[in-house]
Amino acid sequence: MNTESLRKVLQLEKQREYTNTAVFGGLDGFLRNWSAGAVQSVKTPRLLAKFQKLFKADYAAMTKEQRAVWTQDVLKFLDGMAGKADTVAAPSKNATPPSPRKKTPVKAVKKVAPSAGGQAVALDAPITVVKGMGPTMATKFGKLGVKTVRDLLYYFPHRHLDYSKLKHISQLVEGEEQTIVANVWQAQETRPGGRRSAEAIVGDETGNIRVVWFNQPYLARTLTTNARIILSGRVSLFRGRHVFLSPDWELMEGQDTVHTGRLVPVYPLTQGLRPRQVRRLMKEFIDRWAGRVTDFLPDKLRTRLKLLKLPEAIGQAHYPDSEETKNKARVRLAFDELFLLQLGVMNKKRNWQEGRPGSAFDIQTGLIEQFINSLPFTLTSAQDKVLKEILADLNKKVPMSRLLQGEVGSGKTVVATAALLTAAANGHQGAFMAPTEILAEQHFATICQLLSKLGKEEGEGYLRSYKGVLDNPVNVAMLIGDIKQKGKRQIQKQVQAGEVDIVIGTHALVQKGLEFSKLGLAVVDEQHRFGVEQRSALREKGFNPHMLVMTATPIPRTLALTLYGDLDLSVIDELPPGRQTVKTKWLKPEQRESAYAFVRKQVSEGRQAFILCPLIEESEAVAAQAAAVEYERLSQEVFTDLKVGLLHGRLASADKDAVMEEFRVGRLDVLVSTPVIEVGIDIPNATVMLIESADRFGLSQLHQFRGRVGRGQEQSYCMLLSENPSEVARQRLDIIENTHDGFKLAEEDLKLRGPGEFFGTRQSGLPDLRMAKMSDVAILELARNEAMKLFRLDPSMERAEHKPLAQEMARVWANAGEWS
Repeated sequence: MNTESLRKVLQLEKQREYTNTAVFGGLDGFLRNWSAGAVQSVKTPRLLAKFQKLFKADYAAMTKEQRAVWTQDVLKFLDGMAGKADTVAAPSKNATPPSPRKKTPVKAVKKVAPSAGGQAVALDAPITVVKGMGPTMATKFGKLGVKTVRDLLYYFPHRHLDYSKLKHISQLVEGEEQTIVANVWQAQETRPGGRRSAEAIVGDETGNIRVVWFNQPYLARTLTTNARIILSGRVSLFRGRHVFLSPDWELMEGQDTVHTGRLVPVYPLTQGLRPRQVRRLMKEFIDRWAGRVTDFLPDKLRTRLKLLKLPEAIGQAHYPDSEETKNKARVRLAFDELFLLQLGVMNKKRNWQEGRPGSAFDIQTGLIEQFINSLPFTLTSAQDKVLKEILADLNKKVPMSRLLQGEVGSGKTVVATAALLTAAANGHQGAFMAPTEILAEQHFATICQLLSKLGKEEGEGYLRSYKGVLDNPVNVAMLIGDIKQKGKRQIQKQVQAGEVDIVIGTHALVQKGLEFSKLGLAVVDEQHRFGVEQRSALREKGFNPHMLVMTATPIPRTLALTLYGDLDLSVIDELPPGRQTVKTKWLKPEQRESAYAFVRKQVSEGRQAFILCPLIEESEAVAAQAAAVEYERLSQEVFTDLKVGLLHGRLASADKDAVMEEFRVGRLDVLVSTPVIEVGIDIPNATVMLIESADRFGLSQLHQFRGRVGRGQEQSYCMLLSENPSEVARQRLDIIENTHDGFKLAEEDLKLRGPGEFFGTRQSGLPDLRMAKMSDVAILELARNEAMKLFRLDPSMERAEHKPLAQEMARVWANAGEWS
């Protein structure tokens, strides 16, 4: 135990007259971290009890007199520890060196789990404090992200096998998981197919059955004649007779069953961890530790919602007494996760909006009307409603924090442009960040096109100017990685000098080297593609700018309110008039040639087609067409007389732009692409989307791809090819063929896949969801409502009954990091 750092801190605290200023942020955080590491060095129950009593103290809550007494007690304890025989002390300088005798093995000291008193220290202690958890096994668990006692408590099984219903041997049927209790009549080693194995004959009052364990010859010695045994597993038919093949087994010795005769947990494993070994360790661990967890939910809330107590829920989640208690445990643990998530995002919104005032913009209705009237189309009522919501936010001192959802082509960019113009009219700069260079360039082109209808355009390339819109010209710049260094530096200087009103770009906007003169509005497109740090960095570029986040991925309202609870929600749920429905057809593999014939027919009528493949390189692991290989095949064997192009994410930016430009101006007939075309690409002349290995994509992704066509006047088509879809994939393909509403598709997608896959990658910075599923709409809404009630009642969680909850919040959100 390294006590030196703690001694120094306590001596300094003493000098400062116990003002809790010896370390930044106060002593409690330092003490928690120090004691979590030091607890391993305490080897006896008596010392451990004293250690826990001292280090569970809440230093911040003590009076100065109490702090002085506590500090003296800790220093005395540390002095005593150094001289105790039950800890290993370093020899003094004058000590006589030991004579070189033969080494006597030292008896290992039994590890003792900390008592409930030292719970905070204990749960954050490394898993090596757990009985049976040596360094080698701890390393294996570490690969699964399990490093502390708390991690191990929340290392839940991903499913349970129901071995609880016992049968007699005469009742066994082929192919089902079943459990029997029987006597071992004989056991011997055998070599079926040359493999050393064990075989036994077991029986009960209704008959006998043969049991074979492949590659486990030692069982022939373990299973003695007349031993009483529980067997659980699948029964097979061999030469007309029932046989158990490699079932789980356990001797009936009166102990609690771990592997059989119950709902048996199936844990996620890694190389070197065996199911039986992990189950036995977890059973002993949960029995010993689950009861020591403090329940952080207020008693009144838990009782009113009829939720299990937390220790019981953890125990039942691992080793449930029944299907019913397993479900109750999941509800309690899922509620905890969603409740803490909701409280966290609500707290973030409050801190963001109340912590630092924003700039209230003067809304110039004349300018907005002039802009709307200059458009070559009329705003839909949904666009109009959303624009009013955004302008009302911009008019407040509280900085806007809004999520704008809208299908591809619903007109989000027009609404964002009106907001950016408002910022410019108020002497503020606007930043528009897109996830890819292709999208950034397209937004730049769209915004410039919209402004050119309003004022006279000057300039070219990456910097344009519009006169006659405001008193001063409105300057618009684009900043992407592809711009040459000299041009980039020039734009950066102009942005810093306040000479650029609207800057559009990729993550280049948040990198060092770009400083804004007066950033007032930040627009982030395709929210879920940005990391937390990038969004926060853009926000920090200005003094509390208004923030508008946009996404074309339809997110069900419940999910949006959970994941983006710190944002207000606006939805453009209506497409502009004249937008057609894309006819969608799921084709069988034998219809591939007719699909190609259809593409050829459309091209002969002057149209263009996308052919989409999921991967860039061939992969034996995934039966999907790789774009590079498919491009070669299609251009050399199928469409030899057509002009075929290739677009994928690994092309250099300039090459991507060149290919897109070729396709946009009609010099390419067919574009073979990876999912880089998912968002933002606008080719009105493209009428066919042919998706290879469509079973590899989720509904929301397929809907995004489909939205790439149907943007012009001609009827458009989406064809889905799939070689051998799974049952779930078949459901998806059926749904996408018959449903065109993005929000309905998103709901279905959630039911089929859950939130992690729904977004493609897990949201960085979000606290882990181990039990909750985003399809748990009822639990989700309950958690949200309860969080809102509590937040209205005690937003700072200062009441005594909310203190454990406040501590859990601090722990969960400290680990999750800043989110959004």
